[in-house]
Amino acid sequence: MQVYRTSHVLHWTSAAICLAALLLFSITGITLNHASAISAKPVVTNREAKLPQPLMSLIAGTDQQVRVPGPILDWLDSEFGVDAGNAGVEWSEDELYVSAPGPGRDAWVSIDRATGAARYEGTDRGWMAYFNDLHKGRNTGVVWWIFIDVVAAACLFFSITGLILLQIQARQRKSTWPMVGGGVAIMVAIMIFFAH
Repeated sequence: MQVYRTSHVLHWTSAAICLAALLLFSITGITLNHASAISAKPVVTNREAKLPQPLMSLIAGTDQQVRVPGPILDWLDSEFGVDAGNAGVEWSEDELYVSAPGPGRDAWVSIDRATGAARYEGTDRGWMAYFNDLHKGRNTGVVWWIFIDVVAAACLFFSITGLILLQIQARQRKSTWPMVGGGVAIMVAIMIFFAH
């Protein structure tokens, strides 16, 4: 009886903790499955600016740096609203190219190393793309990846405690294991015969 009580408490607790995330991932699983049927019109924004003269010395040299200097990061944020702290950076002889995608959006800035002329393009693919990218963990950062892993672990824990509860209740419900076996058989059959 103690195993039943403990499993029951752990089962509903893990369900409560991951309820919101489970709803999000279930809904976005459906929208991802039917992405071609859901129309979206990306909104593209183009802007131009000039890097201030005091910052020119930070990009004018011939050495290619891995990271963007802090003052230029601040300028990109204030001028274009681009958070480039973890962005992809490419240095070439002619330009500094910063790619800063995020969930549901893409953004890039190109700065001419000789003149300081900066071009920005941002593409917003809409709220549906935002949630679908959260589902996939696309361009979401380390904290969201950790969150996805924690939710996956909570769902696994929820499933295991559910299995323990099924085992305990199977004595009173003879249809328990045939239903569980049927669910597994249906999934395996679809994987083998239809998912290719």
